[in-house]
Amino acid sequence: MLDRSLINKNYPTVKFDVEKQRLKFFAKATGQTDPIYFDEIIAREKGFPSILAPPTFLTTVAYEQNNPNQYIYDLSVNMKDVLHAGQIYKYHSLVFAGDIITMDSKIKDMYDKKNGSLEFVEFESLYTNQNGKLVVESLSTLVIR
Repeated sequence: MLDRSLINKNYPTVKFDVEKQRLKFFAKATGQTDPIYFDEIIAREKGFPSILAPPTFLTTVAYEQNNPNQYIYDLSVNMKDVLHAGQIYKYHSLVFAGDIITMDSKIKDMYDKKNGSLEFVEFESLYTNQNGKLVVESLSTLVIR
């Protein structure tokens, strides 16, 4: 049984510089074809301040910390029993090369299904830019078998 006292546990803030080269690499790796993800001149012609961050790019911010899976270890579960059950992004604003993103994360909720044989953990991350504006909310759901 998961330790429900971990609900609302916050994790260390991560600060991340959004670099052009990383955006281009991620765009290529995820199969983006629109030049706004690769070419700053075209991005500016389209009215953007710089190259646009592709969808789901902010997921990579979590890997900038010493232990990106700390919340899983805190749950005291075996990694072989953990499945990624879902990911939801809510975009409030676009992210561009040159932005400085701050990620704040916490365990948002835990619940079970099938009389406790499946336990679920929701992990929330909020991303703000250098102006303190919330740009993206992310909710990752894990199921523990």
